Amino acid sequence: MIVNFLSHTLLLPILLVQAAIVRMRVLILPDPPGPRHGVLGQGPPLRVLIIGDSSALGVGVETQGQALSGLLTARLSRLARVEFDLVAVTGAKTVDAVGWLDQLPRAEYDVVITALGVNDVTKATTLRRFIGLQTILLDRLVQDFGAKRIYVSGLPPMGQFPLLPQPLRWAMGRRAAWFEMHLRRLIDSRDAARFVTIDMGLDNTNMSADGFHPGPTVYAAWSESIYAQIIGDPALLDAAGQST
Repeated sequence: MIVNFLSHTLLLPILLVQAAIVRMRVLILPDPPGPRHGVLGQGPPLRVLIIGDSSALGVGVETQGQALSGLLTARLSRLARVEFDLVAVTGAKTVDAVGWLDQLPRAEYDVVITALGVNDVTKATTLRRFIGLQTILLDRLVQDFGAKRIYVSGLPPMGQFPLLPQPLRWAMGRRAAWFEMHLRRLIDSRDAARFVTIDMGLDNTNMSADGFHPGPTVYAAWSESIYAQIIGDPALLDAAGQST
């Protein structure tokens, strides 16, 4: 899971040993069953794409109905006719998502939600490459898919992941925070992009059984944060003329 990060540090040997132990002991959770494409609701059309890693896929809960995709599309379907696509793979990095764009039909999306970065942190993507690939992803979503709004999910506070022992937890938390700081700066420079974060601590009470993925409470808070931004954006749901 973790490969050669924080080089030239006295902690590196300890971190690599801990990373290897985590890899061997981690609980592998299944992908939750449920639709990855569909149409819900009635009203003005709203095309939604969710693209990303295992968190976008909903790993950590039992069904898509408890995951980001199911929760968000169900809420939005009360306001609009929602046509959605979920494109996500466990272990995906930003470079993978950029590659997927070549395989997607060139449909236009009103809303795109991205959930990427954790695997860039754990798999030793450099900060420069991460931001460069995020830039490409955002630009292509607008240019090739007509995305009106891109809601970019921030990196979770990995320094709170129950799975990770100390000092590995501390090191991952620092690296994730560093990546997120630069990602926020990128989002601020893009007219179509909005940053999404949830203000809650992570621990064994709200994380999944593996101590690494969100549990139902976290997915609910995440979907609510995105939903609130969408319904607060008149450019997206103007025709619906509704709120919660």
